[in-house]
Amino acid sequence: MMEVSGKSRATGEQMAITLTESAAKQIEAQLAKRGRGMGLRVGVKKVGCSGFAYTYDYADELRPEDQLFESHGTKVVVDAKSLDFLNGSTLDYVREGLKQAFKFENPNVDAMCGCGESFSVKDKA
Repeated sequence: MMEVSGKSRATGEQMAITLTESAAKQIEAQLAKRGRGMGLRVGVKKVGCSGFAYTYDYADELRPEDQLFESHGTKVVVDAKSLDFLNGSTLDYVREGLKQAFKFENPNVDAMCGCGESFSVKDKA
């Protein structure tokens, strides 16, 4: 597994996001179905009862503020603002009964809301 990682602009620390094999296969299948795209773009936006929610989109290009990560031959693109919230995360694709979805294992999350759509992050020391 090759992982390309970035550095935090604020602290200079190594940052990383990884994919499980299941997530990588799902991303590749969706890109093949779509017929174009270099990978999955993930991010964080302010929303919901807990403060933040994950965003997902196709990545067709790298923007100047983007960081590129690769796991299992599949690329994930994250903008610099979202990276602080996602650093150290693993993105999985899970099937629970009839429900199928991407799911982050994010060490930065302090609490999830009751509906599971939004989260709050730990305070930085």
